Amino acid sequence: MSRLATALRHMAEHVKLWLGLASLAIGCMLWTLVAMPAEWVLPTPLARRFGRGGIMLGFRLYLWWLEVLGIARFDLRALDALREGPPLIIAPNHPTRLDALMVLSRLPRVVCVTKASLIDSFLMGAGARLAGYIRNDWFLGTSALSIEALGQGQHVLIFPEGTRTEQPPIDTVRGSVGVVACRAGVPVQTVIIETDSAFLGKGWGWLRRPDMPVHISFRLGERIEGPHDSRELPKRLEASFRRQLADVHLPTVFEESATQSRRNSGS
Repeated sequence: MSRLATALRHMAEHVKLWLGLASLAIGCMLWTLVAMPAEWVLPTPLARRFGRGGIMLGFRLYLWWLEVLGIARFDLRALDALREGPPLIIAPNHPTRLDALMVLSRLPRVVCVTKASLIDSFLMGAGARLAGYIRNDWFLGTSALSIEALGQGQHVLIFPEGTRTEQPPIDTVRGSVGVVACRAGVPVQTVIIETDSAFLGKGWGWLRRPDMPVHISFRLGERIEGPHDSRELPKRLEASFRRQLADVHLPTVFEESATQSRRNSGS
């Protein structure tokens, strides 16, 4: 491929990426206009169902749009097996910024433990509050609200690492998942996220172009049944992830930069 053709392809991919990100921002702003009054008008149970259903449909539409643009390809069908299942903690590994979005796009009964900064933000805060998502900056309150949601038959989405993976395959699992699982007496369902790109991983800027399309797939991993020891469960969970990811290569930002540089220099 000539350098001119390569440059034109990269330019087209940049435009697709900007369009994809702008679509997410616009969609969140439009949903905010719906969620803000709904939070005040609707009774709490109805508001929660409406908020979670709206987020599921909106994020599913957004992922479809990313596929239409050619930015990414998703295989999330494994999550559908959890749709009508009993209350449990959904515990995925966390390679990209899109992980929560992808889970929420498939399951209507998920309460997400999310960053406090997102719940406080104008762009996503109203939607998150309408759906009853739980902020992660208050340990006792976060645990209590998570246990309450599980007692109501909901699923709770907790990323055991607390943030995106910095050192693949998995970073240290934090203790909060052990506390919630032990006190609620529910299983922990691990979910394995595989990707062939470091796109939107730790250290990846929003406007940085990946090699397109990025491929992301989900599979259900080990389900850890109770009873749990709150101090031992995080260690057990981390060991489980390491076993399940032993044969999975999750690229780092550094590796992808080197690969792109070699490919571009050979064009």
